[in-house]
Amino acid sequence: MAEITRDVLIIGAGAAGLTAANDLRKAGLSVAVLEARDRVGGRLWTDVIDGAMLELGGQWVSPDQHALIDTLDELGLETYSRYREGDSVYVGPDGTVSRFTGEMFPVSAETERVIGEITARLDAMVAEIDPDRPWEHPNAAEWDTVTWDAWLRQQTDDDEAVRNLAFATGSAMLTKPTHSFSLLQSLLMAASAGSYSNLVDADFILDKRVVGGLQQVPIRLAERLGDDVLLNQPVRSLEWGDAGVTATTDELTVRARFAVLAHAPILYNRISFTPPLPRRQHQMHQHLSMGFVIKVHAVYDRPFWRDKGLSGTAFSPYELSHEAYDNSNHGDERGTLVGFVSDQNADDLFTLSAEERKERILESLSHYYGPEAKDPVVYYESDWGTEEWTRGAYAASFDMGGLHRYGADLRTPVGPIHFACSDMAGAGYQHVDGAIRMGHLVASHILDNARTGAAASEG
Repeated sequence: MAEITRDVLIIGAGAAGLTAANDLRKAGLSVAVLEARDRVGGRLWTDVIDGAMLELGGQWVSPDQHALIDTLDELGLETYSRYREGDSVYVGPDGTVSRFTGEMFPVSAETERVIGEITARLDAMVAEIDPDRPWEHPNAAEWDTVTWDAWLRQQTDDDEAVRNLAFATGSAMLTKPTHSFSLLQSLLMAASAGSYSNLVDADFILDKRVVGGLQQVPIRLAERLGDDVLLNQPVRSLEWGDAGVTATTDELTVRARFAVLAHAPILYNRISFTPPLPRRQHQMHQHLSMGFVIKVHAVYDRPFWRDKGLSGTAFSPYELSHEAYDNSNHGDERGTLVGFVSDQNADDLFTLSAEERKERILESLSHYYGPEAKDPVVYYESDWGTEEWTRGAYAASFDMGGLHRYGADLRTPVGPIHFACSDMAGAGYQHVDGAIRMGHLVASHILDNARTGAAASEG
């Protein structure tokens, strides 16, 4: 078995791990990045399916995502705005299709008033939350022991208002049923985007895309590291102690002073640790789980909805595909729609045959865009739940009560082992922006430790 020695071992070649590796290399430390998959990028994956370039994973850039924007600039990548000219579409509880412009769904005046009032209340609560330390809020324990759905229903008995308010953090972001996570977890999701209003504003949160696809970020970061990125190397065991770490894959042993686990925390249990991780970590990691969403790609010979004066933006908490957007590629004359099916709806669809599933999803899209939506030239479902090294989407979140109980320990190093990924970010939580921030943060912590250790040995 081959053996290599480095200053820092990084497990996972997503945006967090590759950012950390580049920072550490620039600072003069040697690195090795071990990646279980046969590609870099983790939950960023740009691929060509039946001749169409599709963003199978993360893809959007928001104006507040400065870590990502700085990285795009530094890597020389260009962005373009999502198409949004024309009317958006909303489907109401009785199936009525309404066209609208602006942020507010075309609901009754009373429902609009309720949504506005509760949104203002949420924005005020979110403004008090530090996304890096939500558990420090005086009401954290209280807010972490009431479900998001229950809290909203305490505010109003207007079911349409509740569904519209709930879906921004539920189906759309955490991709879990709204009864399964806490108000505090929902407030963290909003705080990570700057406000609850930002999170529900599609023009803000889904602002730009990268020409050629967002996976170019990890691909270009990996290119700079050359042979120090090793693919198809799932780490089977990790020994750790005061002297450093020893990792083994099926064909390689890596010895290093530090290790960074730069992948989703739900995968930590795929590694055998010697000695075992401390009790606190064992408990904490059992309270984190991935959400689940099917990202649906439908490509048409042309963006037919634009002829109807539609932007492609569509929402409904009553539809199987609860949101959909114009996802046409830069400079491509074909039109692409992307739709999302989340949580329980996604589970239910996978009890059907592939053909039935496709039929149901396209039927839902046709409620927004008309019958033409049923006949794409390319159709594909991103099913991250089947990915062995991801197991869900978009990221991990805590179960009820878990965030205030364990959140403070999520990034805490264990001896020479450090942790970094989008699942533990504050700003940019669950986004590539958060992954990049965590990569920078963990690299700076390791450099501080390395300097301290060097100074101690010299002293």
